[in-house]
Amino acid sequence: MNDVQIRSAERALSVGTWLIVGGAMLFSILTVTPLMERHTPQGWTWTAPILPLVVDAAVVIVVRLDAVLARLGGHGGRWPIALRWMTGAMTLALNVADSALRKELVGVAVHAVAPLLLIVTAETGLAYRQAITTAQQAREARLNAERAERERAAEERRAAQERRAREEREHQAVLAREQREHEALLAREQTAREEAARREERERAEARERAEREARERREREREQQQMERERLEREAAQRRAAERREREQRARREEAERQERATRERAALLAAGPATEKQLEEQARATVRAAFEAELSVRAAAELTGWSIGWVSARYQELRDRSAVSV
Repeated sequence: MNDVQIRSAERALSVGTWLIVGGAMLFSILTVTPLMERHTPQGWTWTAPILPLVVDAAVVIVVRLDAVLARLGGHGGRWPIALRWMTGAMTLALNVADSALRKELVGVAVHAVAPLLLIVTAETGLAYRQAITTAQQAREARLNAERAERERAAEERRAAQERRAREEREHQAVLAREQREHEALLAREQTAREEAARREERERAEARERAEREARERREREREQQQMERERLEREAAQRRAAERREREQRARREEAERQERATRERAALLAAGPATEKQLEEQARATVRAAFEAELSVRAAAELTGWSIGWVSARYQELRDRSAVSV
């Protein structure tokens, strides 16, 4: 558990303790004041709340100072214990006195709850704070011991690093001496190697230039071949598209001619049927009216062909005229 958690626990304990103390004080004042008013001489009833306030003030002092002493790890001796139990007993006696005088056991039990809770909370809070203080002191002692151990280990590591650094410096000095003695021989060998390396580098550069030139020429030839192949494919694709377009146009013209021929035959068949002996079905009548409209027959002639009224045929003629105007 870290310091934040410990402080949170102490804060929760303190808040809970003071909530219980405040509630018990308020309950005690409200309970004891009427009892004191009945047992106070006439004219002095205004002093009735003083006694419960004095007792509750002693409770506040006990709880507050116990919390401070527990936080510091101290102990007040026998007198704080005596004061704590005496104030608890007084609060309990004052709260249950009225019910006890009337011999109401339920009232005694109910009014004993707050004082007993206050007494137990005071003792428990003190025990909790002492336990938390003891645990914190043990934790701090453990942390101090660990810190001292880490510092001792760090000091030992620094000493070992210094010793290794001194040995490394001595070793480097020996190596430097040997290096200086060896440098003269290496200088001559290095000069010969550099000359050979420069000669090899020139030869490699010339070979690389020849290879790059051949690669450029080969890429140029391949690019020209690819360009020619691409142009040939594009020409063939254009020829195929033109042939397909011509074929689609011819097919469309044939289909349009067939459609017109079929429409002409159907119109001729509808018009050749002559005046209707009975009223045609609406779908057939609409087809006949359309054929008569396309043949530029009069409304009356179309009415005779369909068997429908002139008004209905006239309305269909108007729809066909409107549709023709929109399409145009």
